[in-house]
Amino acid sequence: MSCSVAIAASSPASTFSPSHHRLPLTCKTNSPETLTLASPSSPSPIKSPFKSSRFNRGPSVLFKSSPSPTPPSPSPSPNCSSANGSGPPLKRKRPARIDIPMMDALNFVPIGSDGRKEVEMDGARCSVYCKRGRKRLEMEDRFKADLDVDGDPQLAFFGIFDGHGGTQAAEFASKNMGKNIISEVMREEGDIEKAVADGYAKTDSEFLKQEALSGSCCVTAFVKKGDLVVSNAGDCRAVLSVSGAAEALTSDHRPSRDDERERIESLGGFVDFARGLWRLQGTLAVSRGIGDSHLKQWVVPNPETRILTIKPEFEFLVLASDGLWDKVSNQEAVDTARPLCIDSQSSSLLSACKKLADLSASRGSNDDISVMIIQLKHFV
Repeated sequence: MSCSVAIAASSPASTFSPSHHRLPLTCKTNSPETLTLASPSSPSPIKSPFKSSRFNRGPSVLFKSSPSPTPPSPSPSPNCSSANGSGPPLKRKRPARIDIPMMDALNFVPIGSDGRKEVEMDGARCSVYCKRGRKRLEMEDRFKADLDVDGDPQLAFFGIFDGHGGTQAAEFASKNMGKNIISEVMREEGDIEKAVADGYAKTDSEFLKQEALSGSCCVTAFVKKGDLVVSNAGDCRAVLSVSGAAEALTSDHRPSRDDERERIESLGGFVDFARGLWRLQGTLAVSRGIGDSHLKQWVVPNPETRILTIKPEFEFLVLASDGLWDKVSNQEAVDTARPLCIDSQSSSLLSACKKLADLSASRGSNDDISVMIIQLKHFV
């Protein structure tokens, strides 16, 4: 808006004199944006000895004097006008309530998945229970229990395989690891530790030919003529109950281990802390295993192996994925399972496996949980 102010003719000295009588002024508006003040005795604005000042409108909308635009009237409808069309518009009626029936959450199962939430196997010498994680669409854990291999009751193979990035690696390892280890052990009678390592390496190289990106951690137990051979690659773990005392037979392979970090960094890799865990190349939370072709430069299949002679005080062996060990300590697992494993009246290996899995889940585990318990007294 622009404003022009005109003062009646008088001497410059008396124009702003306090004693001077006030002149009546009238307002003439030529447009909504222009305001002109003039004396009523003169038909036109009187020139002032001072130069007329024009005030330009600033950017603020507070000084805008133009009238607000009139909002468009709503289009006539049966719900917003009176019956005769001349009265004020009626209020629009509230729409009727829509009742949406409750339904179960949609479960999208990956193509090729069996969709199972639980897998179990019960036996007098070995039992297994696998439980799918509560936030998982597919169970990626697998297991293997081969008893009486080649008809020999003193020859057996057991394994837990914790897959990640898919089920292919865990599925392949569960089907091939046992026979590869046994064939290597039979061929190299003198060096069992090397035979087991060769069995792991052979399984890994055969799986890499499939060009799949998934991987799997492994913990295996091989029983032969009273000897117990336990190996692992990754964070699956084996815990032995010795007269009720827990003894870990394996050590988790994670990037947080000093020796694993040094090995990774010496090969040009790096370890970074992400999403609450130390991770290889900022992604994988384990440093050894089967598969993981995109990280094969650092993820090696080399297992760590322990060989023990089974003794009478060796009660049972627990093989489990990290879904258990992340929430349950070694001794706690033995204390929980032992009453159901050594009591001849109420012995139930499967119940012990389920109890451990349920304990981990009750403490907030969202991972797949696989637990295998082996009664060692049958192999002495």
